[in-house]
Amino acid sequence: MPKKYVDGVLTDTSDWDNEQAARDIAAEPSADTLNAKYNREERDRRLAETDYLAFTDNTMTSEMQTYRQALRDVPSQSGFPTNVTWPTKP
Repeated sequence: MPKKYVDGVLTDTSDWDNEQAARDIAAEPSADTLNAKYNREERDRRLAETDYLAFTDNTMTSEMQTYRQALRDVPSQSGFPTNVTWPTKP
C-alpha cells in the first residue's frame, strides 16, 4: 500500500484519504444552516426594498411598519429555517 507523510507521520494513503474525506464532510454546513442563511438574506433583501420608507422625510404607514417588523421577526418563527411564512407586502 502506498504511504505518504502527513503532519510528519508516515501514513497509509488510504487512511489519510479516509480521514481527510471525513473532515471535509464534517466541515460542510448543514441543510438548516444553509436554509437559515438563505432565509435571512431573503429577509434582508425584502427589508432593503422598503428602507427608503424609513427615511426621516417619509411618514411610514402602520401597515408598512407592521410588515417590516414581521420581516425582522422571521427568524423567530417556530418553523424557521425550514418552514417560513413570509408576510404580505402592503
